[in-house]
Amino acid sequence: MSARHSSFTPFRTALVPVLLGCDVTAALAAASQIAEEVVMVGLVAASPERGLSANTKEARELRRLMRQLPDAAEPARPNVRPHSQVLVAAEPWPELVRYIANHPPDLLVLDWRSHPQSLGLSVEDILRAPPCDIALVRGPFPKRPQRVLMPLRGGPHAELVVNVGLALRPPSLHALHLRPTQTPTQDQASFVGLNRVLRQLPEVRMHWLVTDDPVEAILKEAAQHDLVILGATGRQLEQPASLGPVADAVLHHSRTPVVVLKRMRPLPLPMEDEMASAGAISILVDKWFAENTFSAEEFADLEELAAIKREKGLTISLALPALNEEETVGNVIATVKRALMDDAPLLDEIVLIDSDSTDRTREIAAALGVPVYIHQQILPQYGARRGKGEALWKSLYVTRGDIIAWIDTDIVNIHPRFVYGIVGPLILNDRVQLVKGFYRRPLRVGDKVQAGGGGRVTELMARPLINLFFPELSGVIQPLSGEYAGRRSALEQIVFYSGYGVETGMLIDIFEKFGLSAIAQVDLLERIHHNQPLEALSKMAFVILQTVMYKLEKRFGVSILDNLNRTMKLVRYSRGNYYLEVEEVVEQERPPMITLPEYLQAHKAQRDAQAVQNHHAHGQPPHGQSLPEQQGVSTHD
Repeated sequence: MSARHSSFTPFRTALVPVLLGCDVTAALAAASQIAEEVVMVGLVAASPERGLSANTKEARELRRLMRQLPDAAEPARPNVRPHSQVLVAAEPWPELVRYIANHPPDLLVLDWRSHPQSLGLSVEDILRAPPCDIALVRGPFPKRPQRVLMPLRGGPHAELVVNVGLALRPPSLHALHLRPTQTPTQDQASFVGLNRVLRQLPEVRMHWLVTDDPVEAILKEAAQHDLVILGATGRQLEQPASLGPVADAVLHHSRTPVVVLKRMRPLPLPMEDEMASAGAISILVDKWFAENTFSAEEFADLEELAAIKREKGLTISLALPALNEEETVGNVIATVKRALMDDAPLLDEIVLIDSDSTDRTREIAAALGVPVYIHQQILPQYGARRGKGEALWKSLYVTRGDIIAWIDTDIVNIHPRFVYGIVGPLILNDRVQLVKGFYRRPLRVGDKVQAGGGGRVTELMARPLINLFFPELSGVIQPLSGEYAGRRSALEQIVFYSGYGVETGMLIDIFEKFGLSAIAQVDLLERIHHNQPLEALSKMAFVILQTVMYKLEKRFGVSILDNLNRTMKLVRYSRGNYYLEVEEVVEQERPPMITLPEYLQAHKAQRDAQAVQNHHAHGQPPHGQSLPEQQGVSTHD
């Protein structure tokens, strides 16, 4: 089985203007390797004396040329297509600008010398009010760049430079940060955001160089590469358009092909802080979103998925947290057990982690042959706390799988995809450590259902906080979803929060410990469940806010919360009067499970077996081999 792998494509369309007598070879070669699709638009510069109608011969010749260009390119470029219309105008540049306004591309690619000459303009004329982001190419452009150099200072065009470098996917991509000996404060600040992104891109190798002669430094480094990509000098709104002295000198003197980039958006006044490169975070997030977002249907071939799992020697546990779910728990267990244990050997165990339900939840699960644990009775020497996070933390102790999946037991429209969807990326991709599910969440209001109206705490609290303080995670669609799975080797190393903050804390910890690429998300289609009242959502939001504050305290080494912040005043109304009721809503941490001696002892046999397996990397466990026996657990209800 091979799950769909979406590559990062920052440029969907690139536009290359074609004029008679204009050499577009380098521009076309660059555009076809940068963008998914390249559009060629013909431009005929009509003589004012002859009139527009006298240029039919030139238009016909241009259409013929445009039909030949994709086939003439080496290698053949099926993503290049000519526009059916050739534009005839006395002033072709304004005509092209009008075309771009109606059909905006992601990038306009021009030959540095040939296009300005054919358009009757200077480079400064073109850059004065660019109709879109522009790339100026000085060829010959390599067929497949192997070593690409990106000189960066963190200016306004740096994001564009990195996107082009990533789009080319060269085997070697080098970022060179040039800094003068006397670095202005604003130059240092402008590189902060970009540097944060570059450190999380494994494709990019970072180099730093202090020099007062950036041109000489770039030319020297360029000699070791087959392509240089750099941005034009950042100019503010009131300043004249220009490539800038560095880019201009590199274009003139480099023996290596060069691409100079300039974004469309003008710069505000003043440009003096990190905001100059704040947009760079979108590179990282967009790339992750494209490559690590999956659909459950990609993993629907259960026999093949189980075969890969068996080949890798993996075991999978499903833990079901529950509290008074007698209406739905039986259908959840029966559906998943039949599909993923009886029909296809994907799951090795299913356990119910009950939070001391007062209804028939435990009895129903036991009758279906599922081991039942009451989380308050697991590891009693560490005390018993309320909350879902407590149940998840203790489920690490009583389960045995290399991969642990959790799904809520209140799902009305339960389907096996809720499980195989979240374990699929973990089986196929060894790099992935945590998989989050996402879905549409219809909200029931009275007798009516509002499609997509659920996830209120997600949109009003969790996602704004994540965007503000952990922007790398801003592409996670539903950070609070109750369906997720992870590798035991990662989960046992992180802190668990006892209550509703468990999902937020887990996501942040996995990101900080293993990086963004260790997280994936899967579309589970639609999830129907029982919606909670507004007061419960308010408490949930309060706990999630506490969790983020705890993480920020650890990041910055300062205390933000104290005991006074742990209580929530709830507004009550009775007999015509409002009053306040104080309730303690405290989110507490549980330490990494691997720090508990009881856990280490209980999983010693499993760890020994894993060590043997790692030693004999090519060995395969016999089909149907049982999991090692769990030691020291006697909490069955």
